[in-house]
Amino acid sequence: MKKIYLFLFFLFAFNYSTFSQGYEIKVNLKGAKDTMLFLVEYRFDQNQIVDTCKKVKNGVAIFKGKKNLDKGVYFLVSQEKSMYFDLIINDSQKFSIACDLADLTSSLKSSGSKDNEQFFSYLKFFTTVNQDFNKAKEQAKGKSKEDSTKYVNEKLVTINENVKKFDADFMEKTKGTFVNEVMNIKTEKEPTSVPKASNGRPDSLYSYYYYKNHFWDGVNFKDERIIRTPFFDDRIKKYFDVVITPNPDSVIVEIDKILKGKCEQDNLVYNILLGHFTYKCEQSKIMGFDKVFCHLAKNYIVNGKAKGVYTEETVKKIKERSDIMCNLLIDSKVSELYLIDTTYARRVLKMGFDTAKTSQSVTYLYEKNIQALTSMFTSLYQINAKYTVLVFWASDCGHCKTEIPKLHKSLAALKGKVDYKVLAVNTKEDVNEWTKFIIDNKLSDFIHTFDPVHINNLKDKFDIYSTPVIYLLDKEKRIKAKRLGSEQVIDVINMIENSEKMNKK
Repeated sequence: MKKIYLFLFFLFAFNYSTFSQGYEIKVNLKGAKDTMLFLVEYRFDQNQIVDTCKKVKNGVAIFKGKKNLDKGVYFLVSQEKSMYFDLIINDSQKFSIACDLADLTSSLKSSGSKDNEQFFSYLKFFTTVNQDFNKAKEQAKGKSKEDSTKYVNEKLVTINENVKKFDADFMEKTKGTFVNEVMNIKTEKEPTSVPKASNGRPDSLYSYYYYKNHFWDGVNFKDERIIRTPFFDDRIKKYFDVVITPNPDSVIVEIDKILKGKCEQDNLVYNILLGHFTYKCEQSKIMGFDKVFCHLAKNYIVNGKAKGVYTEETVKKIKERSDIMCNLLIDSKVSELYLIDTTYARRVLKMGFDTAKTSQSVTYLYEKNIQALTSMFTSLYQINAKYTVLVFWASDCGHCKTEIPKLHKSLAALKGKVDYKVLAVNTKEDVNEWTKFIIDNKLSDFIHTFDPVHINNLKDKFDIYSTPVIYLLDKEKRIKAKRLGSEQVIDVINMIENSEKMNKK
């Protein structure tokens, strides 16, 4: 019985030492003058130094640590911050790499890491391909332009055929390995045969749908190692920026397919992608993409599915932000506004609103003068027009002083052709400079208003963190466009008008 216990003890000790052995990577760079080298980890769209060798002698560096490194693709960086080559750190974390900087890629060798042996063979092949292509270009020199082009194109066809064959053979030979996964991420999945369309040409629609539907073939979103590759972030960006239709509804569908269908919640891939999509859509300058941010906030973040991504404090801030943005999506009805026409400014200010310092004093003045104020209010929903251009600006804003006269001038082209009105809202309390600017620039066509009694909460209702902010509303006060430049307003109105005319035909 004691022998069995001893056997189990040594078995446990052996396993423990195997999984806790740490790493030791010896690099021999012949011809290197470095005295310091960096081992850097790919991490989606970021790079992170994981170890530094400060004692490089005759090109020999040793990176060593007691804990295993995260599995993935890394790269070696010189002290001048230039990149030498990629390497794979996977199950084997004690190995050596040697190369001659005079012919870096071709001379790369690895001992103790089958992953790197396979990976370097791939790199060497493509180095040879580039050399063959450059040789073909050199050989084409001296020929006529037509002959040169023909010669290079013929060589290129041969090179491409060799590349496809090598790729297919390599992927078959390395099936089931991490190297295969890495190469698969960057491989374009294109149809081998494309049917003809009715015009006799290859069916481009078939090619597109094949490419889109097979884009993620073989990519394991549950394997955290894919985050630490040089290709995964580019593939994500290409898919969402180029491959799919760039509209909010399509993006929402595709994000859900990945986060819900391909990832595991709280897995590193899930966490990084959720953070990436959320930041990108919240910061997007493309109109309408706040809808994607609102979807992510509601379905992934606020409901507790982002614990590995954000702190509770950040979740609270995202909720506050989404609460504002989700009320201002395209085709949403905006909140009602009760504003004082600027023509009543002096009368209102005499009531003491310009000197009121606290919310209590403002409330007191409002209740005291409510009868007189009621007759001065202008309501957004009282404006009867096919389009309402809602503009928030301030007279002490330099950009506003440029944009508001431009807006006035561009809208003049629509007079008598389109039914529109402009509601301009002063976001500051000082109306003297505001009124002077209106008069000086002859902006009499606008309905000029301000909110001296502070009953509208303009900042949160209309997401005003800088000025000017321009919304285009339809007759029902639904948002048709927002955060427009002064010269874009007329373009959007004309686009809607033309679309309506086309639909009537």
